[in-house]
This record gives sequence, structure tokens and C-alpha cells, in this order.
Amino acid sequence: MKKLLTSFFMLIIFVSFGYKQASAQGFNSITTPDGVYVIAVGNSGKVFRSSNSGVSWSSYTINSENLHWVASYANDVWIAGSNGNIHKTGKTNSTVSTVNSGSGSDVNSVTFINSSNGYLCGDNGTVYKTLDGGESWTPSNSGIANVKLNSISFIDDLKGVVVGDGGKIYTTVDGGSSWDIHVFNTTRNLLRAKYLPDGIIITGEYGVIINRNNSGIWNELDSRTNSDIRGISGSSVNNAHLCGGGGFIRNNLNGSINYFNFEINPMMANLVDIFYYDNNLGFAVSSLNYVIIRTTNGGASWDLPPGSSITLNWSQKTPSGSGIGNNLCMHPTDRNSTFVVYGNKVYVSRDKGDNWNQIATISIGSRAHSFYVSPMDTNIWMAAIESTPDKVVRSTDYGLTWNTILSYDFSTYGQPLEMDQNDPTNFYFVPSNSSGTGMFRSTDNGATFNLVAPYNNSAIGSPCDLVVMWDNSDVIFMGDDGAEIYKTTNRGVNWFLVKPGTSSEIPSMCNSVFDQTICYATTWGSSQVFKTLNRGENWNIVSNNSGSGWGSDLCREDPTLVLTGNYGSQSYLTTNGGSSFFNVNSGLSGAGAGIMVPDRSYLLNMQTGSLFKMNIIYSILTGVNENTASVSVPEQFELYQNYPNPFNPVTNIKFSLPENGNISLKLYDRLGKEVETLAEGFRNAGTYEINFNASELSSGIYFYKIITNDYSATKKMMLIK
Repeated sequence: MKKLLTSFFMLIIFVSFGYKQASAQGFNSITTPDGVYVIAVGNSGKVFRSSNSGVSWSSYTINSENLHWVASYANDVWIAGSNGNIHKTGKTNSTVSTVNSGSGSDVNSVTFINSSNGYLCGDNGTVYKTLDGGESWTPSNSGIANVKLNSISFIDDLKGVVVGDGGKIYTTVDGGSSWDIHVFNTTRNLLRAKYLPDGIIITGEYGVIINRNNSGIWNELDSRTNSDIRGISGSSVNNAHLCGGGGFIRNNLNGSINYFNFEINPMMANLVDIFYYDNNLGFAVSSLNYVIIRTTNGGASWDLPPGSSITLNWSQKTPSGSGIGNNLCMHPTDRNSTFVVYGNKVYVSRDKGDNWNQIATISIGSRAHSFYVSPMDTNIWMAAIESTPDKVVRSTDYGLTWNTILSYDFSTYGQPLEMDQNDPTNFYFVPSNSSGTGMFRSTDNGATFNLVAPYNNSAIGSPCDLVVMWDNSDVIFMGDDGAEIYKTTNRGVNWFLVKPGTSSEIPSMCNSVFDQTICYATTWGSSQVFKTLNRGENWNIVSNNSGSGWGSDLCREDPTLVLTGNYGSQSYLTTNGGSSFFNVNSGLSGAGAGIMVPDRSYLLNMQTGSLFKMNIIYSILTGVNENTASVSVPEQFELYQNYPNPFNPVTNIKFSLPENGNISLKLYDRLGKEVETLAEGFRNAGTYEINFNASELSSGIYFYKIITNDYSATKKMMLIK
């Protein structure tokens, strides 16, 4: 059954959204048919439109159902809804017609090859086809199991792909008359598919990226992320952009097969869809806020829309005590679980750092400096802890009992124990040079350690941190007191100086799985942050923040974001690969000993006294909200007097339309200068009410005027502050 929906229209109002919410308040999909008119859709019937390539936006609600996908072709727009509904409208603001496909299941994706031929997919193995622009739909799922299907894409009238939960991939070469299943080595839910002229790209949970060229060969790429990849856009298999996780955007241009080119962008919340209109103009949206980011230079940079902003502050969490070093550790197999040690107490969070419980006590020593849970066996825990002398201790029963493995003093503030991320059976330990030893190495998951070689450089004093290079365990960096950095290319047999001393110590270093050339280092006793771009051969200052540096971490899903701690209540963040840092200190207390950044929206700061998690707020500010006061058809045009009047600063304006048509309602000052557009575009017959906030205007007399095809009227209002 086909029905017409009378929508209400509103310009964006001030609203703030934290990055973590009980229910999604943002978008699910975005599209543009021509690069000028852009449409984004989300839950609870939310639709945003732009008529100027995303410079400014207006919004309206077509109904109360969740809108999962939007597709466009020429002048037409189709929106996938719930319970089998497909909503059709135009690229400009126009009436919305709803057709029920007959499936009864939620429609998760819709695609159109031209203005007539389209496909949808959804829950319960649903695939339907239309040949009349969405006016009617017929089942087209022969060969497809009863599984949740998340994305469908066609390259022409015959060739298409649909993907779903449990790693399901189906393709067709006969326009959907029949589908062939492709068995691939993943059971992860597949979230997005894109059929391109030279092949297919598929993405999913836990960093799944699969592609197939036109020869029919399927490959799974090493994405090196645990984050979900939810959006795909591009012109070919070798010219594609992906988005997901806590806000990353990455591409495979210039031969970066695994999409290791990261696009600098301001979003620190999940990205669920990306749409590039051409090689320069692109849009991306999150399900957690109403900020639509845009690029006009092919992803070299992305911008927030005018009138929006980000507020960052720290929220204190339960674990507290005497924290030192970096005792934050991700669970090796559960991306929602995180460990931290304060003093000798081990805490765990199962919900990305929001709530914490103590689960163990390290029975040897008083205050941990380094802590690891083994990826080889999560019952095995390793820690470096203060004692007399200091010790490396180990548990094989999830922290119930502990044994001493080594006893050598180490740096008072350092992180002397390091796990080799390339081979987690290997651990390294660097005591102070005063011990008369050198670097120790374990090759049996920390059960035993052997001396690699005495420190061959007598200038090495009390090492503070170690970093093993990704993909090359022979290369290790050592940060020493005196702020020197040493490098070894043979796992610690020989060390050579690569950065001379500049202050007291190098308390923390961090590097990237995506780019082995880069590494960052903080300096204690100075404000300098150093970075190398050539595998540690040379180090240059990238920041001179105030105070003394301490902890640091490079975002584990996007190397353009780095967070550093401070020996005080400050932290410094860069989202552009170190080109600039800014202070994020709101809510902090203590000193930033440990930093961990699992994704762009998940940042933890182990201050010396308590643990903090970053809270990220997006704000959108304009002053107009329009609602449908009545859908009954009035007998005549009318513009009502605003109320209250005089007002400060909010007033209501109502108007009635006896017929469908385009309208313009604008506000002018007493000199006749246009001040604000209150409503514009197509409206169905009915009565509408504008809620106008004039807090940005000065006191005085203003005039509001409505113009339609057959009517115009002007009223006067007075703002008194």
C-alpha cells in the first residue's frame, strides 16, 4: 500500500551528544546524486538535507521509524526503513511517498542502478527487486539463506553482491534471479559491500576487508585493526576509501594495498558511512551525533560544518591509588575489556573503561610500573613492580598467585618491561645500569629471562621505556634518563645513540602498526615531544607543550591521533599526525603516567591518583525549530502574529497553507536587511509553527515576511533584552 507522509521541517538546533549513548542519535547513511544536494538519514525518522554541497544543513523527520540507508540517482532519493518500508522523495525538499515492499523485515540497504531498477536487502535473507523506480517490489533471493543481510550493491543490470552476518557473501550475474554463495574464511558479520567496475570490496566487524578482482580471486587483507569497518566509497578497487571504528578514514591510493593511508579528520566518534561524489568531494557520518564532516580535497583534510564544535573533557573513573609507569593493558581477545594496576591492585573494565572492578592483587612488591596480559594465554600476567630490590613477577592463574622471575632495580618512574608485539612469547627487561647487567630477554612467555648482553654504552643510565618496532623485532628503541634515545638493530646486543640528551629522561615512547617509520617520545623535565620519520635515525621536536611530558600513546586504529600525558594535570592531543597539539585538561587531576588510545573515541589517562576517560561532546548551534502544528488543510493562507511579543529571546511564529507549494519565510531588521531564513522550500498544505531563538540578535524591531505563489504577508515583532 502506498501512502504520502506529511513531514515537518526544522533547521538544526543546539544539541550536544556524547560519544557513548544508550541509543544512537545520529546517522546511518549519506548520499548525493550530484555533489550539490546531499541527504543523510538516521534513526527515529531523521533526515538532513543540504542544497549547497554540505556547507549548511536543514533537517526534518518523515516518521518515527529507524532509517537505515539512503540511495540516490538523478533527481530521486530512496530511503530504507523498518518493516519492509521504502520511502521515496526527491533530491530537493519534497513530499515523501512510502511503499511497503512486502517483506515485513527491516530493510538494511537499498541500491539503484538507474531511475527504474533497484534492489533492497534486509533481515531474514530478504532481497527484493523493483523495475519501476520503487513503486512495486518482488522477491529476488533464490539461493540465499535466512540470514541478516546488511548491504547490497550492483554495478550494472546483471552483476551484484549482497553480504550479511556470519561471513555470508552472495553474488549474482543474472540481475538477482539467482545467487551464488562464496565461502570465505571468516565468520565475522559483514557490514558493507561495494561493487566497482574492476571488482568488489567487502568490509565488516573486527577490521575485515575482503576484495575480489574481475578474475574472481578473493583476498582478505590485513587491516591491522580490531575496529569495525562500516563504510566504503570509491571509483575502483584501487581507489577506495573506508571508514569505521572510533572515527578513522583510510584509503588505498598510491598502491597502499591494506588501506594504510589515513585521512586527517576531526571525528572522534564511530563513522558508519562515507560517500565520495568524485575524487575530491566526500562526506562521512556517525551514528552518535548530527555532525556531518566533509572533504573537498580528496581526503587530505576533513572539516566540521559551520556552527558545530567539539568539547573534550576528562571523566574520573573508579580505580585510584598510587599509579606510576604505564599499567594500562588491553585484553588480548576482548576489545571491550581493559586492565589497569594501581599500586599492586589489578582492576578490569568490561565496558571500555566506564566501570571498573578489582580482580586481583600482586602479592609481591608495592607499586607496579609495567603490566601485561599474554595474548598467548590470558592466564599469564607479567608485571615490573617496586620492591627491595625491584622485581619482574609473573602469574599463571589470572593473578591469583605470583612468582618472582628477576630481581634488579629499575628506573623510579620508568616502564622497564616490554612485550614484543610481533612475537608475544618474547619479553624484554631493562634494569638500571647500576645493576652491572644489561638488557634481559625471555623467549618462553616470561617464565625465564636471559641476559642478552651487558650495556655496551657506559652512558646508558636508568632506562625508562622500550619500544619494539612493528614487523621487525630486531629493532628496539630505548628511552634513557638524560633524555637520550638509543637504538639496537640486533635485539639489544649493541646499542647506539640516535638522540642526544636534552633534559632528565624519556619516560614514554609510542609507535604505529601502520607505519614503521614513525615513533614519538616524550621528555620529562621539559615540554618537548620528539618524533622520528625514518625509523629512529633522526628525531625532531614536534611540540613544546608546557610542563613536563610523561605518558603517551599513538591511536591503535589511526596513527594521525596521538595523546601525551604531563607531569601535572594536563594532556596534549594531536589529530593531524603531530602537526599541532592542543591541551585537554578539563577535569584532570594528578599526573599523566600512563596513556592508552585503543581507538579515536576511546582514550584513557592513568593519572597518578586516579584513572580518567575522555568524554567527547559534539555541538550544533542554530536558532530555528519548525514543527507541524496541524496536518488538516486550512481554508486560507494566514501569517499569525508571533507570541509572545515583545519577547526575550524565544518566540513562536505560525503560518497556514491551504495548498501544497513552495514558501519563503524570512526575518528582516528595521532597515530592510535580511537577518535570517526561518523556513524555505516545499511544504504540504497544513499549519506550521516556528520556534525562533533570537539570542544572537540585538534588541530592536524586526519584521518577518512570508511569500508563496499566491500569498505574501508581513508582521512586526519586538525583541527586548
